[in-house]
Amino acid sequence: MAISLTESAAHRVRTFLAARGSGIGLRLGVRKTGCSGFAYVVNYAEAQQPGDTVFEDRGVRVFVDSASLDLVDGTIVDFVKEGLNEAFRFRNPNVKGECGCGESFSV
Repeated sequence: MAISLTESAAHRVRTFLAARGSGIGLRLGVRKTGCSGFAYVVNYAEAQQPGDTVFEDRGVRVFVDSASLDLVDGTIVDFVKEGLNEAFRFRNPNVKGECGCGESFSV
């Protein structure tokens, strides 16, 4: 099992955590929503929660709750800037389909 980060994503997390002065890493999960079934939930982790699995890549810890782990296992997290837009992007090998707007996915 693994979650990995591109250098761009790791840099974004490290920079943001330093600027806000708190937090211990990135929290990645999923929630049921949208037309395809699931959407990613990304937050900054303040503490490890019971049941979390912790991955470390490029100096950043990534916390994943047990309910989300099977759905995001193997995901590569990237951070991209396109014009004025910037966002985390996910290359998840478990995804079987995505909705047309790109906000949700199915496994």
